[in-house]
Amino acid sequence: MTVPERLIDAATRLFADKGFDRVAVQEIVQSAGVTKGAMYHYFGSKDDLLHEIYGRVLRMQTERLEKVSADSAPIADRLHAAATDVIVTSVENFDAAKVFFRSIDSLAEETRREVRAERRRYHEKFRSLIEEGQSAGVFRADVPADLTTHYFFGSVHHLGTWYRTDGPVSARQLADYYADLLLASVTKA
Repeated sequence: MTVPERLIDAATRLFADKGFDRVAVQEIVQSAGVTKGAMYHYFGSKDDLLHEIYGRVLRMQTERLEKVSADSAPIADRLHAAATDVIVTSVENFDAAKVFFRSIDSLAEETRREVRAERRRYHEKFRSLIEEGQSAGVFRADVPADLTTHYFFGSVHHLGTWYRTDGPVSARQLADYYADLLLASVTKA
């Protein structure tokens, strides 16, 4: 594992266990087995680590969403695939997702704006699937696509407060439940 990966791994674990504000840089470097100099060579601050923790997950999710969006499958299948993917990838990277949603307000203002812009682009791409279904007459058009997107992602972003990876519902089952609920809410009767 590279030094940056070790730092990100250590920071993710520590931030998830203790909270961003209660973890010192010294704890991160000790856990990663590197020096502070090595950390500052790759990351300028704890903010940069937090940004990268979330950024890695979001970049991967965005890449996958773009592939789903470009697929030739029916729109309902693509929306279902996009919805299940964001749940599965969030759960597979659960500590990173939890850390981000608990700690976004700890980021410096400029970094926070940047992260929110990245997330907004992802949500807009997801929303475009709903709009496509509405335009095709497959999805209800009486509920704005923005509202549907916010509704879905509000529940996704809340997973860290209640979902347990060692609980009775697997990531895939959870993803299917969420995607099925989304499709049931947007599909015309």
